[in-house]
Order: sequence, then structure tokens, then C-alpha cells
Amino acid sequence: MISREQLEKNQVTIYIITLLLAGFTGLNFLEFQNELEKLIPFILGILMYSMFVQIPFAALKETFSNRRFFYALCIVNFIAVPIVVWTLTLFLPDYPPLLLGVYLVLLTPCIDYVIVFTMLGKGNEKAMLSATPFLFVAQMLLLPFYLWLFIGEQAANIVEVAPFFEAFVSFIVFPLVVALIVQISSKEGGRVFEISSWLPVPFMALTLFVIVASQIGKLSGSFEWILKVIPIYIAFLIIMPFISKIIAKKLHLDIRTGRALIFSGSTRNSLVVLPFALAMPEEIRSLVVAIIVTQTLVEIVGELIYIRIIPLIILRDE
Repeated sequence: MISREQLEKNQVTIYIITLLLAGFTGLNFLEFQNELEKLIPFILGILMYSMFVQIPFAALKETFSNRRFFYALCIVNFIAVPIVVWTLTLFLPDYPPLLLGVYLVLLTPCIDYVIVFTMLGKGNEKAMLSATPFLFVAQMLLLPFYLWLFIGEQAANIVEVAPFFEAFVSFIVFPLVVALIVQISSKEGGRVFEISSWLPVPFMALTLFVIVASQIGKLSGSFEWILKVIPIYIAFLIIMPFISKIIAKKLHLDIRTGRALIFSGSTRNSLVVLPFALAMPEEIRSLVVAIIVTQTLVEIVGELIYIRIIPLIILRDE
């Protein structure tokens, strides 16, 4: 029988196979798209819970205890990344729904599979794990500010407050509260916690399958926009490792922690912001979802390259 450790170790392969199956299903069985789309809220809710319950909120103080890493995370994710993203979007058409999708996905640092990729890339995955609660809280607080700063009143015109707030409560607050209750009431070795620890990989794969299979057939209307954002996503993947490396050197981080910083600055939080995209008005929802899902597909390929070149070329052992 496969162990949880084996499942987590092989999750990248699982996701790639899932994406291929999802693409095949979505393109060849169009009649199932609407039924699959109805499952997205339910599956996303479980995925969010399974991710949140693994975040060591009780160890939040550990992030601040490693001050240089904490400062580096703040500089990279909340100063350098917004500047890079804003600069890159200057090369995109001034179309608010398109920009909204790009900003949603690129301004939010990853808090889930970045830990696995950090480990595979010979980085300090423990430091990355301890940083996840801070990164989650910080991005939720800063995201509305960034959207206002970069898109301004246009964001208010295309984002309806009520469904956006409802999505935040349903997919962020409620799963987070349940996860915190489980963490507080169940010891790490408890049965509920143990069962929950098995959920992230299968539900991440299931979420990717349902979203891609249900949406891929609708991408033809967004294909022109998708072609415009792919170079932006690739440029982001190329630029951020070198900026993160410079900051890691300036703050004198050790090699493995420096690699963790590179992965954090370069890996984005597509599935956590997806509920916000699903809360958009119907006339732009498909485009925003397509923009976010496209980033996931580009990023997974980039991460597979990262785990090779970051420890061998970008930040080698001294």
C-alpha cells in the first residue's frame, strides 16, 4: 500500500498525468463540462481545508524568529514581485479583466506545493513550511490594496462585492476556521489530523482535473488573450529567481534558505485565488479563470526546470 510520503514525493507526476487526462476529457467529452463545473465549489472547499490544516499556524512565531528569511520573504514577495508584475503588465493590453486575472495569480505567493518543489530543488523546505502562515495572511490582507493600486476604480467596476465576499467566506474563512479547530482539538498524531493529511495531493489532482476538463473547451473564446499572457508568465519565471538570489545574497542567507526564497518568489498561488475568479460576473468569469489556469500549466513546467537548474546553476553549493 502506498504511503503518504510516497504520495507526496510523486505528486508532480500525479499532477502532470492528471492534466493530460483532464485535457483529453475536456476536449473529447464536451457533454460533461457543465456537470464537472458544478463540482468545482465542493471540491475547492475540501482542497482549501486540506491545505489550511497542513499550515503550522502554531509555529507562526518561527517565521519571525528567522528574521533575515522573514525580511527576505517580505522584500521579494511584497515589494519586488509587485514591481516586476506591474512592469510586465505594461506589455499587455489595457483590458481590466485580463489584468485582473494576471494580478490575482502573480501577486499571491504559493503556500502549498511550493514546499515540495523547494525540497526537490534542495532548498530549506522547513523554513518554507514555517513561512506559509505568514505568507497566507499577508497576501489576503495585501491583495485588495494591490488591485486598487494597479487597476484602481476599474477593479471596483468589474468586481461585484457581494459574490466576492461570499467566495472569500466560503472558500477561505470557513475552511480556515475548520482547519484551525481541527489543529486545536486534535493532536498532530490524532485520527482526524491523520486523515486530513492525506487529502491535499488527491484533492489538488481532482481540482486540477475538474477545472481543466470543465474549462478547456471554453478556452477558444479566450485563446487570443491566453497567447498574450503566456510570455508574461514565462518572463516572470525567468526574472524572479535572479532577483531573489540577489536579495538572498544581500541578507546573507545560507544556500538552502536562499533556494527556498527563490522558490517562494517564483511560485504563485493559483488555486487559492481561483475562488475569487469564480465569483466574477459571468461575462468575464471564463476569461479570468482561463488566465489563472494558464499560469498553473506554465508554472508546473517551470517548476520541473527549477528543481534542476536552481541547485545546479542559479544557487550552487559553495
